[in-house]
Amino acid sequence: MIQRPTYLKKLIQFKDNENIKIITGVRRAGKSVLLMLYRDYLISQGIPEKNIVYFNFEDFSLLKVQTADQLQTLLANRLDKNVRTYLLLDEIQMVDGWQRVINAVRVSYNSDIVLTGSNAHMLSGELATLLSGRYVEIPIYPFSFKEFLQAKEIDPDSRKVDSAFNEYEQYGGFPSVVLADNQIKDTILSGIYDTIILNDVSMRANVRDTDILKSLVAFLSDNVGQLIQPAKVARTLSSKGIKTSNHTVERYLSLLENAFLFYRARQYDIRGREYLRTSGKYYIVDAGLRRNATGRRPGNYGGQLENIVYLELIRRGYTVNVGKLNTKEVDFVARKIDEVLYIQVTYEIPHNTHETDNLLNIKDNYRKLVITQHYYEFKEIDGIPIINIVDWLLEDY
Repeated sequence: MIQRPTYLKKLIQFKDNENIKIITGVRRAGKSVLLMLYRDYLISQGIPEKNIVYFNFEDFSLLKVQTADQLQTLLANRLDKNVRTYLLLDEIQMVDGWQRVINAVRVSYNSDIVLTGSNAHMLSGELATLLSGRYVEIPIYPFSFKEFLQAKEIDPDSRKVDSAFNEYEQYGGFPSVVLADNQIKDTILSGIYDTIILNDVSMRANVRDTDILKSLVAFLSDNVGQLIQPAKVARTLSSKGIKTSNHTVERYLSLLENAFLFYRARQYDIRGREYLRTSGKYYIVDAGLRRNATGRRPGNYGGQLENIVYLELIRRGYTVNVGKLNTKEVDFVARKIDEVLYIQVTYEIPHNTHETDNLLNIKDNYRKLVITQHYYEFKEIDGIPIINIVDWLLEDY
């Protein structure tokens, strides 16, 4: 198993805490492996294996456990009120009504509970009501570039790093893809993509016309870095013979977010310090999936780079918005506690000063940065740092 120390540390921080830990993220990002790493950690700390209960609800032997009553029966046979039990439940959203059962376990037993799920909807509704203030979400993502290098056993200081980034940009960071031979990477990505679309989106939401859904995913992937308005998307798809409506596009966008396939960055007025009502931009969870969704066509290199930066920012714990300053745009306004970071992303530095001008127009003292894919001899423009994407991805934070 590939170690994920950043995520494991978060789990360990909440060990023996009354909060239920919920690991969320797109399918195949490594949630099950993280549970196994946590189980190994518990054993290393002297917890008897009999006190660690693990179930994966996508396992063949548990396919019949579909209701709250069946879940209650399953867990009752493994729990003891006199023993501290570590309960690890993988893909719990497969069981209808699981929320009340888990809450009852929390109330009735001496337990430490960790759940995983591949749909953000599981964190709303009944769960939010029953467990208000009593659960913590730990989002997990495909490999960062640092993790990618570790998995490939590539020294960050070696000459192989730039070619490794090209591979990362092309095939992304899903663990099973990273560790596979190049000849089968696309096949694995296609399988992951189809499973997310068909199982995590279509089947759960009873979407009958998957052609519209796939066309929307392809459109979003091809237009990463562009502001998305559902009405315009509906008209664009309809003009290409894919008849749909504004309402359908809005519904499908929500489903894609719930499946952690896309993330939405809202537009933020920097001067007025308020969110705008426009829909914002959508970023896909993995560069390899983006390439798969667009039919593996090259192009939109700037958007692709922007997508990688966005994902790295949310990995680092930032809340990320798209900045608007009068008529100008700032690619990202990233916030974390008292920190604010303004970022412009550009494939290459243009001959004009457009990228830095937008940042210089922001009249505050928070950090400003330009990230580019090319290497340049100069390290700043008008006092604003210019950093290569590889160097930025590998920096300590």
